[in-house]
Amino acid sequence: MPSRSKRVFFEDYVFFVDENVYEPAEDSFLFAENLDVKAGDWVLDMGTGCGLLAVTAAKRGASVIALDVNPYALQCARKNAILNNARSNVDFVQSDLFSSFHVVVKFDVILFNAPYLPTEDIEGSSLLEKAWSGGETGRKVIDLFISEAPKHLKPQGHILLLQSTLSNINETLCKFTENSMHGSIVAERGLSFFETIAILKIMSFS
Repeated sequence: MPSRSKRVFFEDYVFFVDENVYEPAEDSFLFAENLDVKAGDWVLDMGTGCGLLAVTAAKRGASVIALDVNPYALQCARKNAILNNARSNVDFVQSDLFSSFHVVVKFDVILFNAPYLPTEDIEGSSLLEKAWSGGETGRKVIDLFISEAPKHLKPQGHILLLQSTLSNINETLCKFTENSMHGSIVAERGLSFFETIAILKIMSFS
């Protein structure tokens, strides 16, 4: 039986979202509205999902690698890149974080709408659940990303990471500092009395 899909709109673009792929929500749109990418940048869109950020970056003239552990997401993102006339600027890689890179590839910009929700069993998560499951503290994937991402960034490049106050934003900033990087909050949005989502911009001290 064919999988179902929804249509999602952002600016002048339309995205079809398969039922096995994370549907863009407030976090996705906050990220897209604050996308710090320019023409000529080489961009890694980590956890691309339906390709919202990858397509938006590509339409600005960036060359993008759209990466996801979920094969349904990559199929979906590829279709959306074609639909929005961005396919020539986007390549697709299936990978769990940086595990498929056999050499150290360096980017101008790394984008990551991280899985940040505290959950009980990240190992038993479905492919769809992996889009938001962050383990008991919400930090399992974020911490793995912090340990690997700096070596994949060009000296003058930057990381844009979206996460929630539920998974301790200050701890993220401290851990990047331990990796010789500094960061700040460049955009945020309150979702409830208990939760705010924020985009962190991370750069090297050098």
